[in-house]
Order: sequence, then C-alpha cells, then structure tokens
Amino acid sequence: MSTLVYVLNGPNLNLLGTREPEIYGSNTLADIEAGLHEQAKGLGLAIDFRQTNHEGQLVDWLHEANREGAKAILLNAAAYTHTSIALLDAIKAIDVPVIEVHLSDPTKREEFRHTSYVGMAAVDCVQGLGARSYSVALEKAGSL
Repeated sequence: MSTLVYVLNGPNLNLLGTREPEIYGSNTLADIEAGLHEQAKGLGLAIDFRQTNHEGQLVDWLHEANREGAKAILLNAAAYTHTSIALLDAIKAIDVPVIEVHLSDPTKREEFRHTSYVGMAAVDCVQGLGARSYSVALEKAGSL
C-alpha cells in the first residue's frame, strides 16, 4: 500500500503569513510544509506538497494522485471550495480518499463560505485549527 499523501493547496495560500493573519494565522505555507514533512516521517508517510492559483491545475493534480496510487489527498482548495463543481467532479471520479482542510472555520464566516463542493465528495474535513488543521488531517490520512 502506498504511503504517499498529496497535500494540495489552492489560490492565495502562497500569501499565508501576510494575508489576513487575524483569520489565517502567521504561519507561512513553507512553515506548514516543513512541519508536515517532519510529522510524515514519524507516521511512515511521504508528502507531495503543492500550491497553485489555478483551478484546472488542482483538477490535474487530483487525477495524478489517483494515477500514482496515492494513499490520500489533503485538499485546501481555498476559495474554490465554495465555487468549483469541477473539483467536486474530479474528487468523485478518483479512488483516492480526499480530506478537506481549512485553516479557518468557513461555517463561522460569510454565508457564501458555508457551501463546500469539496466537502460533498471528501471523506472528512478538518477546519478551524489554523496550521494545525493540516497536522490533524495528516494523522487521519495515516489511518486510512
């Protein structure tokens, strides 16, 4: 069985650390990646960590993870969470379990953030824990 976990990050997450730290915290995406690589070693997992501002790239990476036989995908689709039927369809089309990840808790924010197309197909969701959301999601991925 594969030990590879894809960690896919959507638009504007490259700005973490400076973008609305009162909502998203002060950790950069590089900080989160470094912590996950360290945690993954302890869990016997390998991480493939990526970020894009382009919806189609996320779809392509979901397909790739499936072709590569990944164990799981942690997906923080950011704003695409609430808009992308393409991501919903891609998640439904693959066999790899997807865990939805959010730094903030979308249900406690603007009304439009309460709908998650990603969540309609994901096997689990971790949200509202800041950077720790990724760590908790990785633990869950390890037990799949």
